Amino acid sequence: MDSLAAVARENTSQQRDRDLRLDVCRGIALWFIFLDHVPGNIGSWFTLSHYGFSDTTELFMFVSGVTCALAYGEVHRHDGWFAVFSHTLRRSWEIYVAFLALTIACVVMVYLVADAQLADETNTQIVLERPGPALAHALTLKFRPVNTDVLPTFVLFHLSFAPLLWLLVKSPNLTLGAALLLYLLVQTLGWNLPQWPRNEWYFNPLAWQFLVVLGAWWVAIGRKSWQSLLISPVVTAFAALYLLFAFLVALSWSIKPLADMMPQILAKLIYPIDKSDLDPLRLLHFLAIALLVARLVGPDWRGLTTPVLRSAVRCGENSLEIYCVGVLLSLAAHVVLVKVSDGLVMQIALSLAGVAAMIAIATLLTRIKIASRGEPRLF
Repeated sequence: MDSLAAVARENTSQQRDRDLRLDVCRGIALWFIFLDHVPGNIGSWFTLSHYGFSDTTELFMFVSGVTCALAYGEVHRHDGWFAVFSHTLRRSWEIYVAFLALTIACVVMVYLVADAQLADETNTQIVLERPGPALAHALTLKFRPVNTDVLPTFVLFHLSFAPLLWLLVKSPNLTLGAALLLYLLVQTLGWNLPQWPRNEWYFNPLAWQFLVVLGAWWVAIGRKSWQSLLISPVVTAFAALYLLFAFLVALSWSIKPLADMMPQILAKLIYPIDKSDLDPLRLLHFLAIALLVARLVGPDWRGLTTPVLRSAVRCGENSLEIYCVGVLLSLAAHVVLVKVSDGLVMQIALSLAGVAAMIAIATLLTRIKIASRGEPRLF
């Protein structure tokens, strides 16, 4: 019996009810992404981006690997490999269509606002000037407006997830080792995919694949063979110390006295901390956070049923739709801050209104899916 089938059999109830921790993490990540996407927004200080090397993107990638392995592992157990390929291809198509629709929606919003600076900031000016080539390259995932970059990466991940799952069934440790090797080659050789009209993919799939594979590997065998070691006091202490170090460094980016105290030799060693290629410091920071959260928050933690976290669950179980909504809401909030007022009260109001709108839409989507007997799908 292969490891993924065994996991699926042991967790039939959990698969049916969904692990609330996964949806809570994705829901909170979606709120944070919205807040971070609004330029100059005070609400971004409530997110992870100001307090360490990583942000919610790492969380999203890892959790997606976990949820895909759980869900598609269950599909494999019940219906076989053809069904797994069918499901992954269909989901990849859905994300692809969502990306194209979001691209068009962003262009339309910018066109209606009629602001040249906004068009430049959102990377949509070229669509208004050269719609044919821009849309043609959007169809091949080589062009994308600002804040839509993660969707093409997820299209590729879902396209390749069925072969990945097969490899994890046959040889999980070798598969993880190959993913790690590719990640290390990207760090040393700078491999990436070309983007149009210039530069490369912002979320380099050759690097970010490691977190998706790591999440799927954790479901396959990782949590059985490594969990006791990872929650040991020594590993936990190292994780806490690393988070403290990252916290102090991140604060120095905004607090000048702290920046002056940082040794130049240390700055030369750690900078730049590249997001596009998933810098090792970012990766380690996320892993430290994940370790502590997993140790402190169990699957039966009562806080998961509080109204706030239940709202996060609603957003998390509709992650694709809410991500797209969040991008449009952040663009609308940016327009309001530029055209109406960028005062502190307005920033707070827009932040709260945006999160509330995301929760309301997610709740409506969940009710529609329940009414139509459909299951909320994976991102």
